[in-house]
Amino acid sequence: MGLLVAAVLAMVGSAVPAGAEPRAVGESGLGGAAVRLDVYSPAMDRVVTNRVLRAAGGPAPTVYLLTGIGGGLDGISWWDDTDVAAYFADKHVNVVMPVGGPYSLYTDWLSDDPAIGRNRWLTYLTQELPGVIDTRFGTTGRNAVVGVSMSAGSAVDLAIQAPDRYVAVAALSGCPWASDAVGAAMVSAQVIRGGANPENMWGPAGSALWRTHDAFANAAALAGKTIFLSAATGTPGEIDRGGLPFPPIEAIASSCTTAFADRLETLGIAATHLNRPEGSHTWGQFETDLHEAWPHLAPALGA
Repeated sequence: MGLLVAAVLAMVGSAVPAGAEPRAVGESGLGGAAVRLDVYSPAMDRVVTNRVLRAAGGPAPTVYLLTGIGGGLDGISWWDDTDVAAYFADKHVNVVMPVGGPYSLYTDWLSDDPAIGRNRWLTYLTQELPGVIDTRFGTTGRNAVVGVSMSAGSAVDLAIQAPDRYVAVAALSGCPWASDAVGAAMVSAQVIRGGANPENMWGPAGSALWRTHDAFANAAALAGKTIFLSAATGTPGEIDRGGLPFPPIEAIASSCTTAFADRLETLGIAATHLNRPEGSHTWGQFETDLHEAWPHLAPALGA
């Protein structure tokens, strides 16, 4: 699957000349306020599809929703598996859901990978896509980023690496990572699952770039932001509407998330931390957590 994804993305990107500015290259309706917006990324030299729920009634802020390990290319995403369109229909906010980035941790990789291709997602999500969205939809320029499962740690990292881009962040059922042996193993396992080489991402485990992306070491950069963290015990329950449960993964996410919440508390950084007594890493749980997160994120965005 990894080689096929890389080949398809390479062919899509090859139609646009390298060195061009990030820009929208196509837009089509998906029904109601939803559109498919294709954006050329110079950093990755390819076109990235984004599903966008447009706010009505004048300039609005933007929330970026990142998906799980398959990047939405597997048909598993906020768009495919939750009520995201209906939920945000009456809310004054643009919702942007990029499609792509499987097994990438939504970060910038040092090297192209034979299995998953070129990944410069940090650049795309902090320097390229937001400018296109702001110009095309006339936004207020205030942004939040939400990640789930694989992308939960990525959302935290994006908020740390680009402190002026996101005023709020939510990490749902994932692991804000450290650069210690345990953290490196968890990150590497997600990359290896796609057949990719973690050294192509940040170099050898424990090297300087791993430390740069260590959420625990760099958590102080989140001061002043609105932060929402959630996970569950892994015990299946009514919240797990639809989808295949993964109790061990959710239990690990709960441990990681609690540790990161404790780290923020030690630093005196306010955060909302929800640790559910039941939930086993399903889209029913993620949808519920997004509903819980939004009232915390909205005031920071002015929505």
